[in-house]
Amino acid sequence: MIMLKWTCLAMSATRSFGRWFTLVVILAVVVILVIRNIRVVPQASSFIVERLGVYHKTWAVGIQAKIPIIDRVAKVVSLKEKVVDFPPQAVITKDNVTMQMDTVLYYQIVDSRLYAYAIENPLIALENLTATTLRKMTGDLDLDEVFKSRDNINVRMRSVLDEATAHWGVKVNRVELKNMIPPKEIQEAMERQMKAEREKRENILRAEGEKEAAVRVAEGEKEAAILRAEAARQTAICEAEGQAEAILKVQEATARGLSMLQKAGIDQSVIALKSLEALSHLGDGKATKIIIPTDISSLAGLAVTLSDLLRERQAAEQD
Repeated sequence: MIMLKWTCLAMSATRSFGRWFTLVVILAVVVILVIRNIRVVPQASSFIVERLGVYHKTWAVGIQAKIPIIDRVAKVVSLKEKVVDFPPQAVITKDNVTMQMDTVLYYQIVDSRLYAYAIENPLIALENLTATTLRKMTGDLDLDEVFKSRDNINVRMRSVLDEATAHWGVKVNRVELKNMIPPKEIQEAMERQMKAEREKRENILRAEGEKEAAVRVAEGEKEAAILRAEAARQTAICEAEGQAEAILKVQEATARGLSMLQKAGIDQSVIALKSLEALSHLGDGKATKIIIPTDISSLAGLAVTLSDLLRERQAAEQD
């Protein structure tokens, strides 16, 4: 009886432990399921949720929960702006020049549902669409126009790609032509052309400099000639004024001398004496010409008269 009793107690304890263990396991499974079906959607992301294989909803940022087994997260979509660098593409210009061009594309997902279900491999689709659009645009332009219209091509490509990808849930924000590589022969020709253009500009600048220098020299010579002429004119004027002033001074001195002679009461005897002094000076000079006065006889009489006057004066002085 005791053994039977212990056996019953053991079986009862085993059944109780089994129930508790089952409850613990079930509770643990429930907790795990709850934890695994509660998701936190980070910033700039969205989750595509399917219910039994069919699109159910798009989870936005925050804490979200789904039904276990029935619901599942089919796709995690990043809403950040992305950049993709496509490899170089061979394009042909209007003047049949084959060149390599590669593009850089900036895009952003604006509709997660369309991005997940509207197209398969959207990046491959974007690359092919970019290549075909680029070939079409460059085919309408010459090589020189392609280099000159780089910004215009970027704007047109962005507009075309944005319109084409709108139903994919993708917005193209910017398109840039990264490299434009023409053939080697074209590059060499362009380098020669650039060198010739630089030499042309150099020759033009040199010619303009020489021309300006010649003009400056001519202007300087002109101004120097004008200044020399002005100086000569001023010199001539000053000399003429000096001569006129000298003549005026001589005439004034002569006039003052005559006036003084008149005031002194000069008589004929004084004039005769001055004439004899002049004749003596002429005789003492080295001149080869002899000047004989026409009134030489009167001079002789004048000499006699002067001698008489001198004797009378001496006699008067002795008395």
